[in-house]
Amino acid sequence: MREVDELINVDDPAWPLLVQELSGTDVPVEVLPGDAETGRASLLQLQVSARSNLGGIVLNSGGLLVDSGWLRIFGSPGDADTERLPGLAEINVMPSAFDPAWRPGAGLVVAHDVLGGVFALNGGNPREAARPGEPGEIIYFAPDSLGWEALGAEHSAWLSWILSGGLHEFYGSLRWDDWRSEVSVLTGRQGLSFYPPLWSAEARQDLLATSRRAVPMAELLGLSRDSCLQFDGADPGFLGVV
Repeated sequence: MREVDELINVDDPAWPLLVQELSGTDVPVEVLPGDAETGRASLLQLQVSARSNLGGIVLNSGGLLVDSGWLRIFGSPGDADTERLPGLAEINVMPSAFDPAWRPGAGLVVAHDVLGGVFALNGGNPREAARPGEPGEIIYFAPDSLGWEALGAEHSAWLSWILSGGLHEFYGSLRWDDWRSEVSVLTGRQGLSFYPPLWSAEARQDLLATSRRAVPMAELLGLSRDSCLQFDGADPGFLGVV
């Protein structure tokens, strides 16, 4: 086990370079203020260093709101900011005090999107967890297909893809003309519920014919899990706790 000072005091921390990347992107990103104590505790529990983008975000920010909050990348917010965006520790039910036996299970949830999609960092044995991809790869739970998809990138490459505009094509068929104004008023604990749901034939044929309403993200994730169990009995596993 590495002590927290060893994880933080590295020669080449990722955060300064990530700040440069954030300042140079055309993608709208809001960096929320972080809580130093929470960041240090989360870094210690995760045993990742500030040399990684994951460690840099957790240590130095309360999270990132991308594309007016369409994508929420979790960090370490203070108590006053957790309504705007929950923290990585809360989402992944990390212990309040350091526990060397704790592991993030099948994978670490690093981001949610407004549709109820989940980005997770694969654990050490994806096959055992019935998940695609390789260890350390980012995978996505898609609410329109109710399944996990391997994205073929580790965390840093995934983040660079986002900042280079990758979300535009990724969500192309799932966005509508006025989506930004609709999304920007939601909190980080809310998502959009569609009727008929995104996985339905009706929604796939004509997204604009669906109705939308803001719901707690916990409700949206619960509906996805229930639908998976109803259709094929396959539990998607941990999607984060909001």
